[in-house]
Formats: sequence, C-alpha cells, structure tokens
Amino acid sequence: MFPTMENRPSEPSAIPDALPGLYIHIPFCLRKCVYCGFYSVTDRSQIPNYLAALRREMELYREWAASFDTLYIGGGTPSVLPATELEKLIADIRGVFPIASDAEITVETNPADIDAGLLNAICRGGANRLNIGVQSFDDGILAFLGRRHDRRQAVAAFTASRTAGMENIGIDLIYGVPGQPMSAWFASLREAIALDPDHLSCYQLTLEDGTLLDEQFRRGEVVFPDDALQADFFSATSEFLENHGYTHYEVSNFSRPGRESRHNLKYWDHIPYLGLGPAAHSFRGRERRWNRRAVGVYINDLTSGRAPVEAVETLSDEQLSLEDLFLGFRTRRGVCLETFRLRYGRDLLMEKRDKLKKLSREGLVEIRDGFLRPTRTGMAVADSLALI
Repeated sequence: MFPTMENRPSEPSAIPDALPGLYIHIPFCLRKCVYCGFYSVTDRSQIPNYLAALRREMELYREWAASFDTLYIGGGTPSVLPATELEKLIADIRGVFPIASDAEITVETNPADIDAGLLNAICRGGANRLNIGVQSFDDGILAFLGRRHDRRQAVAAFTASRTAGMENIGIDLIYGVPGQPMSAWFASLREAIALDPDHLSCYQLTLEDGTLLDEQFRRGEVVFPDDALQADFFSATSEFLENHGYTHYEVSNFSRPGRESRHNLKYWDHIPYLGLGPAAHSFRGRERRWNRRAVGVYINDLTSGRAPVEAVETLSDEQLSLEDLFLGFRTRRGVCLETFRLRYGRDLLMEKRDKLKKLSREGLVEIRDGFLRPTRTGMAVADSLALI
C-alpha cells in the first residue's frame, strides 16, 4: 500500500509543485463495445455492493494526499449509474478527499444516457467537465462498433449538456475503422466541430486482446487500414483540427486554448495520481500499483477489510527515465531537457547527439525553448521515439 502524506518518499516529478489527480473507475456498461479493452461488466446487479466497496476503498486512502486538483470518474460507463447515485458518489468523494476549490471534475458519459435528470445530478454534484463518448456521427460505423446510440442522440446529448450549463465538454471520436473512407471520417469531424466542443479525443482504432473485434480480425472478417493510410488519417486530422482552432497537445488529444484535460496531463507529465476501483492504477514517486481486475473479488476484498491490490512495483531510474521519454514524446510540449538532467543526471543532447541529429533531419523532432519536442510527424511514431 502507498505511504501516507507524512512518510511518503521524496521523489522529483516532471512538475514538482503539481497536485495529484484522483481517478474513480465505474466498471459497468449496458453492453460491451466490440473494440473496448477497458475493464467493465454488463451485470449491473452488483452496483449497490460495488458502490459500498468503493466507499470502503476511499476510506483506506483518505490521507493519501494533502489535496487533489483533478477528479476523473471514468469507466466502463459512469452514466449508467442512477442519477441520484452518481450525484451522491461525487458528494461522497468530495467528503472523503480534499478536493481543491478550483478542481477539474470530469464525468464520462454515453450519449444514450444523457437527459435532464442526469445532467442536473452531475451539475449539483459539482462536476464541471463532461466527456461524451460519441465515437462517430456515422450511424453505420456506430452500429459496427456496437455503440448503443445513434447520430441523432449524440447531437441531442451535446446540445442538452450545453443547455444545462456545462461549459467544458469533450467528445471522443474513433478513426481507422475497417472500411471507413477518409471522407466519412472527415464528415464526422465536421459535425463535431460544428457543435464547438472544448476538447476532442481522436483515437485510432486498435485491436485489444480478448475483444470481439480481435476475434473478428483473427477470423479474417475485418481488414484494417494499412500503416500508410493510418498515417494519413493522423496527419490529416491534426492539420484539419489545428486549422479550426484546436491545439494538438497530445497524440490523440486536441483542445481549445486552456481546455486541455488537466487530469490526463498528469499521466503524461508523470504527476502522481490515485486510482480507485477494479483494474485502476496509481502512481507516486517510484511506486506504481494496480487493483484486481474483477468486480466480485474487489467487493470481497474490501468487505473483508483488505485492500484490493493486485500488484505493486518499484520503478528504477532507468524505468522512470524511459517512461518520461515515452510520455513526453506523446505530447506537443515534449521533454524538458533540464528537468530530465536534474532528475536522472543525463544530458540527452550530449548522450544522444547523433541520434537526435538524425531524427531532426528526418523531421521527427526539434529542440526549442529547452524542450526536445516531437513534430507532428514525430507524434505519429511517438512510441518509437522514446527508444532513442
């Protein structure tokens, strides 16, 4: 288990004075989408027992941090909870944990669940950011992905959220769907920006082990775009959204100025975060831990007074430095060379001079304002850049 505030190890972070983030996992869905690898179950009969167990886990970590300035309730599908339970959960979280007065509080939602009752409950609970899992404005693609909403519901959900007073709204979209032409993808993008969301997450569809889509692929029933076409999707999306006023601040994420996801930035900036719920991960200092990936086991552990921790690992300097590179190259900001030198005693400009010159000539990285940054082309291959 993590140490408390009083005896936790002193470790530098990418942003030393940054407050940690809090993530709460709601592992319930009405049905599983064909592509989704996140942990969730469709048996909602355990919701009452789960929420009781979650509150027990919250108490275990009451002293974990002096304050949190982001709270993210994700899943699964948090919006499948009864509106009254979701409102009460947010209130309970704020009662147990010291949440900063200016905290970003995000709730993930499915368009099919959004109505006046849910929105009023979320707003009363204090949430100030909504993330809507639209994925596409093409009904055919939505059906292929196994989504339970259609285009009309997606537009109505966004409009209702704005009307309810939600000023910070993000939309999730997916591209690279088998059989999806570029024109269909851009039709969805145009519909999205017509709504004027504050944030857009544009994910390339990937195969996750154990999903129905993975099984279909193995049987030869679906064919994915090749690497060249995927690269075209990525670069064209980035150019289009930046031309429409969005900053491409992370590989899959775009925002209006000042509307970046403050919570997700903590993951990319190696800032501590506490995750509660089955399969949730936490990180602080050198330590990472993750919970058991089963609702029943999670409930039983907490009912018996045990923390539902699956495993804990202590990261070496080598592992931490590789993660800093891996995460930094996913962002437009890049890797702060001075912070990296102070933390790991490594001067990347001297140590990797020849490799960096080669990457620069290839148009993949640039050095500017003390940061080693990926270019747009470099962000498309961010994972490989970390292996410099």
